[in-house]
Amino acid sequence: MKSNKTIIITGTSGGIGFVLAEYFGKKGHKVYGLSRKTAESPYFITIPTDITDNNQVQAAITKVLNDGQNIDLLINNAGMGMVGAVEDSTKDDIWKLFNLNLVGAVQLMSAVLPAMRAQKNGQIINISSIGSEMGLPFRGFYSASKSALDKVTEAIRYEVSPWNIHVCSLHLGDIKTKIAENRVKTSVSDPYKITFSKVHDLMNSHVDDGTEPLDVAVYIEKLILKDHWKAHYYFGKFGQKIGVPLKWILPQRLYEKLMKKYNKLD
Repeated sequence: MKSNKTIIITGTSGGIGFVLAEYFGKKGHKVYGLSRKTAESPYFITIPTDITDNNQVQAAITKVLNDGQNIDLLINNAGMGMVGAVEDSTKDDIWKLFNLNLVGAVQLMSAVLPAMRAQKNGQIINISSIGSEMGLPFRGFYSASKSALDKVTEAIRYEVSPWNIHVCSLHLGDIKTKIAENRVKTSVSDPYKITFSKVHDLMNSHVDDGTEPLDVAVYIEKLILKDHWKAHYYFGKFGQKIGVPLKWILPQRLYEKLMKKYNKLD
């Protein structure tokens, strides 16, 4: 990979985004981190940005271009989780989730595409989830928001291919971050409390035992060296990745039985 790439990464105030920004900054790339909170690091430049505000997004991209930079790679990493029963979820919570996980990512793509078209190349990685491939219990709207982003990714691949712009979804399994602290958590009504408590404890333990964020950075570094991209890539522990092909090949009833067992719902 060339040492003069300009990389924009969203959600760099902590977690995966911060690790990615520092990793690529240390490699000699010009990295701009877009996040609402300023991240202190000598390895990348933070531009305070709420990606759900399109005016702020446009201003951030203008700053990068005014610095005289091409935009070689966008990593749409900013996002949030949401837990709770579908029945208990409010319109406001659902909107907040989709506004960040889907609308924010789309606004970033729309902002960088004119520059990528002008230079006739570019790469966009939309950070998705293995959970986007199935409806996860008590994470239905999170799965839905990432699945929606996946479908937008598939569509935009056709639209931007004439300009040698490559786009993919990178589906991550559980990564060892503080995501549990930043999830939207809906109030849980009485019929679901016992079951939700078990599933919630389990999902938090999976995060605590997750893959290191640095491993994601190494994987992305290898990915952006490829000449041609598939629409979807999957990264995480085998026990989570295997759920995707199993959903494709198993009868629905058997697959749901396995998912119930995995989530301790049986």
